[in-house]
Formats: sequence, C-alpha cells, structure tokens
Amino acid sequence: MVVIGGSGSGKTVLIRCIIGLVRPEEGEIYVDGLEITRLGERRLNEVRKKFGMLFQGGALFDSMKVWENVGFGLRRHTRLKEEEVRRIATEKLGLLGLKNVEDLMPAELSGGMKKRVSLARAIAMGPEILLYDEPTTGIDPVMADAINELIVQMREQLKVTSIAITHDMKSAYKIGDRIAMLYQGEIIEVGTPEEIRNSSNPIVQQFVQGKSEGPIQLV
Repeated sequence: MVVIGGSGSGKTVLIRCIIGLVRPEEGEIYVDGLEITRLGERRLNEVRKKFGMLFQGGALFDSMKVWENVGFGLRRHTRLKEEEVRRIATEKLGLLGLKNVEDLMPAELSGGMKKRVSLARAIAMGPEILLYDEPTTGIDPVMADAINELIVQMREQLKVTSIAITHDMKSAYKIGDRIAMLYQGEIIEVGTPEEIRNSSNPIVQQFVQGKSEGPIQLV
C-alpha cells in the first residue's frame, strides 16, 4: 500500500501513528486484530517488534559502525551474543548488495548506501510489516530506482506487508499494489496504480500529474 499526498497532508503523522510513535487524537488502529491506540508502553513495545521502518533520512547513528546500526534492535531487544548480531547484520547487508562495509562509519557511505543500510536495519529482526517514510527522498533518480527495486524485492522475498508514504509518483507506480490519496488529513481515493492514474477526481489528477492550481505570480 502506497499513501500519496502533498507536503502537510498528514502522511508522516499517519505512519507514525501506525507504528505507535504518535497517539492519534481520535480513531482506531488495528495490528493483527489488536487495537493499539490505548495500549500501555510495555504492550505497545511488543507490537512495535512486528514492524521494521525505513525513516526518511535514514536515521543512522553516526557514532556506530554499520553493523552496529543494523544490529541495533537485536542488541536492544534480544539476548544474542555480539558475534551473532554481527553475523545477522552482515547477512542482511549482503541481501541488499552491501559487502565488506560492516566496519565503516555512516559518514563514509554515499546517500544510496545509507538508505540500504537503513533498510538492512529495518529487516534485521524479521518484521511482519515494513514501513517506508519517503524512501526515495534526497537521492538521485538512478539510486531512487534502485531503492524502488529493493522495496519490491523485499516484499517478494520476505513476504511482508509493506506500507510506503511518498510524493514521488514514479516510485508509487513502481512499488505499489494499491495507492491511497491522502488530502487534508483524509483518504479521498484508493485504487490500483492504473485506477489512480486514470482517476476522475480532479484533486487526484492534479497531484499525479504534478500540476499547480494556477499561474504563479513572480514579483
């Protein structure tokens, strides 16, 4: 499921509510049949273990090596020994085409490599649900296409539910089975990529075609 919408439409708030980082003011969120908005922090933490999340900026820890970043959740939530955490981190990095980078620092990585390391961290604990927050923001078109390919690969290889938020329609069409349009805090249309592309809703059409509402006055 890809959620599209302009800046300020509520995409990031939505994804943060889903993972329990923000509590909604109203409404309900069900994860595997469990309503999570009123859970205490301890039970909510258990639910969060079902999720992996790729944050918009990668959110890597600058002071940690690559393998330590990837294994952060494992080190925090399991009793695995360091060598086992490193083995799993190396395995996940290899799955994303990253080899011999375990001991590098984030500052030594390119933007695209940082995205892949962040994705390796997101899948390290074997999540059931993957969340992607603007996965192609801040990288060049070629690397963006590579990230889109990886998202599709993760969906097919890991058999996980995937939810992405983006304003990048090229990405949305490539990775989405279904697309939902979020406008002023509400979902106004849901459909397949083809249905969204051919939507009769003028707000949806304006967004997917990237057209402004009117002429821009230059002063």
